[in-house]
Amino acid sequence: MTEAIILTGNGRPTVRLERQLVEPASVVWHALTDREKLRSWFPCDVVVDGGLWKGGAAISFPFPPEIIEMTLAGEVLEVVEPSRLVYTWGEDILRFELTESGGGTRLLLFNELTASGAARNAAGWDECLDRLAHVSVKPDTWKVRFRHYQREFEPVLGPQDGPPAGYKGIEHLPG
Repeated sequence: MTEAIILTGNGRPTVRLERQLVEPASVVWHALTDREKLRSWFPCDVVVDGGLWKGGAAISFPFPPEIIEMTLAGEVLEVVEPSRLVYTWGEDILRFELTESGGGTRLLLFNELTASGAARNAAGWDECLDRLAHVSVKPDTWKVRFRHYQREFEPVLGPQDGPPAGYKGIEHLPG
């Protein structure tokens, strides 16, 4: 696992994460764009209007109601198969970049966001990308990573928010 870093200087802060995956870019692309594959690693369902990833397509992101009563809206901004996918996720922008590397794929995820959400999202995306990379995730992983990123990011970005209001999964975050 490569630790998340924060990028500043171009408007809103951006969390950058990286993973080296064993699968070729075409397989990873499918994991980023196929609704069934997304369910295995993305934090919520992903419903693309018309089922086609194309610029301007609307996306909805309904979260499981047992976790939080929330559905984010988004829009596909850019699709360059199999190397670049950009879309809005609520108020955030997610950008995935794939390059062939070491017999597999180097995945970069950039999450442009509000400053106070950086540690929360970095910890969450770390966990999601571990699942994408078939790495086992322990129940307390998010909380440990959040605390780490909170210490790292607060001097640069200010106070960091924890889980959103109404989050029901907090009991699954021991400690």
